[in-house]
Amino acid sequence: MAAPRFLLCAGGRARVLLAASIARAWYQQPLRPGGRGRQAAGGPGRGSIVGQAGGPWSRQEALGLLQAAVVYREGPLVAISKPPGLAVTGSPGQLSLISLLPDLSQRLSLPHELHVVKAAGKNSSGLVLLSGCPCTTRQLHAFFTQLRRAGRPPATYRAVTAGVPAAVEGEIHTGLKLEQVGDLQLVVPVAAPSRRSVETKEVKQTRTRYKVLGAAPGCSLVQLQPMTAFPSQLLVHLTLLLCPALGDHVYSARVGTVLGEPFLLPAGSALPRTQILGEQLLRRLHLTQELLHRLPLHLHLHQLLLPTASLIAPPPPFFLQTLCLLGLPGGQSVP
Repeated sequence: MAAPRFLLCAGGRARVLLAASIARAWYQQPLRPGGRGRQAAGGPGRGSIVGQAGGPWSRQEALGLLQAAVVYREGPLVAISKPPGLAVTGSPGQLSLISLLPDLSQRLSLPHELHVVKAAGKNSSGLVLLSGCPCTTRQLHAFFTQLRRAGRPPATYRAVTAGVPAAVEGEIHTGLKLEQVGDLQLVVPVAAPSRRSVETKEVKQTRTRYKVLGAAPGCSLVQLQPMTAFPSQLLVHLTLLLCPALGDHVYSARVGTVLGEPFLLPAGSALPRTQILGEQLLRRLHLTQELLHRLPLHLHLHQLLLPTASLIAPPPPFFLQTLCLLGLPGGQSVP
């Protein structure tokens, strides 16, 4: 079955106090047999949180990191820069951002319990906007909607990708839907959704603006500005550019290569697995394919527009280390 076609319309930016040892944990730390957070070889990565000592973070360690990662505080609003792997919501007893909010609110001496306004996804890093006022939250959601309608994206992400988009900038348009594949619920692109499927909300029309900020052999730093909101939208859109995000152990399987040339595989035949990278990229990252399941997702919520401010969270240490190793702009070596 031929891969579906999708519309790619060519032509058409605080502080983060996360310890540098996070980067060393990803790049240098040896595997611990039977350790928590390790995935079976060939299995999809789960983006588990890795603490400074190499094990999963405790509740107190996670609270300390989040408290130190505050990048904005004004009135009832607080913004922090979240590490990858910390889920926003979770099952009872599971470490998540929501489960940490009461204690975080107390540590920050806020009078009201915080709730989430906007947050980077579980496996992504970057900005999380919190509010202690429901009225302010409603006003912000209305502001974000107003921006999108005016053609101004409220959120800007950065991603390191395997591959370089054919066009330097453009827009990705496609329908997306959630589909049950075995015991997994995956996002599947729909090239030409029927009117009924859109009206019944089975399929949502989605759009993302992108711009290549820098490129090196076999990789790039890409700016992404979603104009719509759908689960895993950015990861799926990147696969449609044939440039999956580094550390995407779910949707990157949809991009195959033949004689070094990438092509799109049908979503139904490309189940999640550990990302596969070419030998050149692996060497530059100082990794082997056997260790690649430990590579975190390189998708970072970098900027968020507010009515009176523009919030920015620089990428975490492992992201900057990757930029340095790959020769992409903005890279910093982590000692």
